Amino acid sequence: MSTTATAAVLPATGQPFALQEVTLDDPRPDEVLVRIVAAGVCGTDMGVQAGHIPFPLPGVLGHEGAGVVEAVGSSVTTAAPGDKVLLTFTSCGTCPNCLAGHPAYCETFLPRNLVGGARPDGSSPVHGADGDLNAHFFAQSSFATYALAEERNVTVVSQDADLAVLAPLGCGVQTGAGAVFNVLRPTPGSSIAVLGAGAVGLSAVMAAALTGARRIIVADLVDSRLELARELGATHVVNSGETDLETALKDLTGGRGVEYAAETTGLARLLEAGIRALAPMGTIGVIGAPAAGTTAAFDVNFLLNGRGIVGITEGDSVPQLFLPALVELVLQGRMPLEKLIRHYPFDAINDATAAARSGEVLKAVLRVG
Repeated sequence: MSTTATAAVLPATGQPFALQEVTLDDPRPDEVLVRIVAAGVCGTDMGVQAGHIPFPLPGVLGHEGAGVVEAVGSSVTTAAPGDKVLLTFTSCGTCPNCLAGHPAYCETFLPRNLVGGARPDGSSPVHGADGDLNAHFFAQSSFATYALAEERNVTVVSQDADLAVLAPLGCGVQTGAGAVFNVLRPTPGSSIAVLGAGAVGLSAVMAAALTGARRIIVADLVDSRLELARELGATHVVNSGETDLETALKDLTGGRGVEYAAETTGLARLLEAGIRALAPMGTIGVIGAPAAGTTAAFDVNFLLNGRGIVGITEGDSVPQLFLPALVELVLQGRMPLEKLIRHYPFDAINDATAAARSGEVLKAVLRVG
């Protein structure tokens, strides 16, 4: 017996989403059927729509889903019907990186999450009037009233959780906050620069404000975003369209440079400036994903003084441990995530993506259920 749902189907590159009736398979032993309450709109979804990410179409996207469990497969033990859950990325659980506690670096991350369009066995869990649709996007495809997820990408949260606020934790917030908490780990008295004040960057700012960092410097082109960054914990802001970024970062640290930096925009010129502004033994995390083949130039000898560059996916998170911790911070008011969000009804998904694409909105969240 299948489940009937309404999904926002992307028919082709560059086309708007269209709401269509679809059917979902019953959960397999390791799957969870979730009634979607809310879903965040992420730059990755828009990257598929724009043709920058080779996810096959027509298909169903969405990878910041939040909802209520409707049914579970026979082997599922970590979720039960009625549980509120957040959906995030999936992983194999058996490769060396997964076994070492780094599922975001799963050796099969790309086909399982980003470009496969199907379960690992090649089947699709979502079917339209004309046959199978490409789905299983981040093992959820949550731009729909129901989604089939894998147990590995489902995290149970408290029953008093506001899913319409927490949905972005599944990707964007997890990525920015995790980069700070899990990877960079600013030490007391240190300085950190966050390059880009979008949803990911501001999530990094909120996390940095909960560490012992003495200087939290945020760079962006939009003054309103920089003002919000100050509200969220930035101690200094830089409009990088008006000021040379490298010079500003060094001036704000007495010429020494920053101990930590997070590049969230995917712009090579900002990454290069961030590298040049590192203090000896400083580290920059590369979070923003540019077009394939993008390169950045830096003086190799500059790195020999202990400076490091590290790529970061999904905040190097173990979601079932990290997401509940973030939920608690939000519920305690210590991560005011609601300041980033604008809600849209599900049938206004094209308005939501347009606002996100233009930068009018930091984080668009669809109210689905």
